[in-house]
Amino acid sequence: MSNAVSGLPVGRGLLFLTVAGAAWGTAGAVASLVYRVSDLGPVALSFWRCAGGFVLLLIARSLRRSPAASSPAVGPEPWRRKALRAGVTGFLLAVFQTAYFASVQATGLAVATVVTLGAGPVLIALGARLTLGERLGAGGTVAVAGALAGLTVLVLGSDGAQVRPSGVVWALVSAAGYAAMTLLTRWWGRDGGTDAFATSVRVFGVTTLCLLPLGLAEGLLPHTGDGLQFAGLLVYIAAVPTALAYGLYFAGAAVVRSATVSVVMLLEPVSAAVLAVTLLGERLTAATVVGTLMMLGAVAGLAVAETRGASGSRCSSICSST
Repeated sequence: MSNAVSGLPVGRGLLFLTVAGAAWGTAGAVASLVYRVSDLGPVALSFWRCAGGFVLLLIARSLRRSPAASSPAVGPEPWRRKALRAGVTGFLLAVFQTAYFASVQATGLAVATVVTLGAGPVLIALGARLTLGERLGAGGTVAVAGALAGLTVLVLGSDGAQVRPSGVVWALVSAAGYAAMTLLTRWWGRDGGTDAFATSVRVFGVTTLCLLPLGLAEGLLPHTGDGLQFAGLLVYIAAVPTALAYGLYFAGAAVVRSATVSVVMLLEPVSAAVLAVTLLGERLTAATVVGTLMMLGAVAGLAVAETRGASGSRCSSICSST
């Protein structure tokens, strides 16, 4: 079972997205450690994350075989389309990350996370129905509802948080940026002639440029902290939840249905919750356990539905041709 254009199997695309979601969840824990050892701000941290990921992707690209040699199904892509993809996706990534950090500052982590990750799947499902013709079906609708319910339990099940309208607005802007980025990645992936790895390099170049002026205004260098530990944390956040995770994300999102992508990516707060308990010493609550199990169940259900859907489509195609 594979995407007819890119040749990437749907099952492997789901694996890529699962690893990306889990890796993204570590970014929050690392960011918390960065804030503990330095006075670096969230926008500057986002800039260094993207800039470091861009450099690592450039190095990996120089050591990598050409797309034509490693993937014959991927043909040459016009330069205008490359520029459009990189510009739009890079801008949306900058909006997604920066607006989320602004929401966290304005209304707190719990509300910002619930609104951003809760509105994201809804916007993606609606957008995929209107622009891509993708149908959720009864099973998909139940899985999305279950994932959102689990996320709400996971984040809001412990302490309450004060809701500020400005923070909610920033979270909705972040969700809209994430939804648009996911839908465009899926739409462009349908057309083929693209290399997900090269796309990631170009996207992070654009995102770095977008974040540079904001990072300069906030201050790119910390004035306090352990320099060696700080550098190690920056290297990790640039390598694993950025260069690796986004490379896998862009490849997987091109072949997996957009609504499914949105729910699989909810693994990010699950892995973040696990790290909060094991690494940062936060208390494990009943809400954490219940919410995590609900979300994992929803992700597993959607993965099964996605694989069966791809198998059914392939079978229908074979039967119609015979």
